[in-house]
Amino acid sequence: MRVACNCFACVRPVCVRTVCVHAVCVRVVLITAESSPTRWHEETSLMDGPHFPDAMRRTLAHYARMRRDEPVSHDPVSGRWQVFRYADGLRVMQDSETFSNDMSEFMPPVEELSAFQQGNFQNMDMPRHRELRGLVSQAFTPRFVADLEPRIREVTRQLLDAADARGDTMDVVADLAHPLPVTVIAEVVGLPREDHGLFRKWAYALLVDNGVDAIRSEEGVAAMAPAIREMNDYLGGHVRRHRTIEGSGLLHDLIRAEADGRRLNDQEIVGFLGLLLIAGFLTTSALLGNAVLCFDEHPEATARLRADPELLPTAIEEVLRYRSPLIWLTAGRPGRPGSSGHVVPEGALVSVALVSAARDGEAFPDPDTFDITRRPNRHLSFGKGAHVCLGAPLARLEARVALTELLRRYPDFAVSPSTEEPLLFHDPDGLQAATRLPLRVNRALVR
Repeated sequence: MRVACNCFACVRPVCVRTVCVHAVCVRVVLITAESSPTRWHEETSLMDGPHFPDAMRRTLAHYARMRRDEPVSHDPVSGRWQVFRYADGLRVMQDSETFSNDMSEFMPPVEELSAFQQGNFQNMDMPRHRELRGLVSQAFTPRFVADLEPRIREVTRQLLDAADARGDTMDVVADLAHPLPVTVIAEVVGLPREDHGLFRKWAYALLVDNGVDAIRSEEGVAAMAPAIREMNDYLGGHVRRHRTIEGSGLLHDLIRAEADGRRLNDQEIVGFLGLLLIAGFLTTSALLGNAVLCFDEHPEATARLRADPELLPTAIEEVLRYRSPLIWLTAGRPGRPGSSGHVVPEGALVSVALVSAARDGEAFPDPDTFDITRRPNRHLSFGKGAHVCLGAPLARLEARVALTELLRRYPDFAVSPSTEEPLLFHDPDGLQAATRLPLRVNRALVR
């Protein structure tokens, strides 16, 4: 017999881990609950490749059923417990008293991973999280981010100029969405142009190539270890060199940051820089590609944006809700036991289904409508609570500048896949994002 727990009020979480991915904060929890298996993998396996839009509609229908019938449910294939409603996902993110972010006991004992995690304050509980985040925030300030706007605009224009020179079609991913965040963040950190490609390689190795559950097994972590080692060594040398010279910029500000006599050590700075480089690249590139897809699918909304560019900030928030870069927020470690009468075995994983939460009619009126004027829009794509994503302002800024330039330069554009250049997507267990996005532009009207 299948038994489902239909309300999260009778669920006592015992653990959550959050990893900030720039535009998104990734969470996983251990909970006490009772529920039944789902057929998630069979339904979402259709989401791959160029059939993604049709498959996503089927997946959204599956999510609607789960929100109604089994909002907290167990998937025997992945071993995860899954949370489908917005209110439940929000509680997971905000209830830091109940949920733990410390993953140290859950991760396999791999030296490279342990070293990298020293600066990842998103995987820490209070007061350690508050201490480290506070030091980093002395350097990574709102003013620092705002001052990047002219350079972001300059890089965007250079990338679009290069795409124009190649003809009247472009690949939004290869020509804009990938190189823009890599260039901006690498320059912020002070890394040479010839090394920018390293960050894309590291990001894919750690967050894409090995799957979302790789961190749970020694084999998965071993597969990631070479990339982690290379990144640790590279960034460690970069930090040590900057300690020996006077200067300004983010890295020097991180070195000088101090609170109550406490300063960041080299590995803590390396961990934060790695988090910024990897997470900032993947999620911002996904956001840009998803925005182009949404604008192409909803020409009436695009026409409104062209007529009133002031709507773009709310449109970006709607893209983040309607097409969240991350489908799942997932990870976890054993935590304190819950007191509910229903028990999930200690060590079980719980994933928040971001895409499902974003289509919850209890949280969003007309949730299946793409509405660029939606207010309020309390989506979960950047997380909530104490571990809300520190890089969210930079992601929003890059998206606003890049999309403004795209709309200004091309009064007419359309997604235009072909046999030679199909529309391709990431593995659906990782990112909701295109890996190839052919776009035809009306260059005759380029201003």
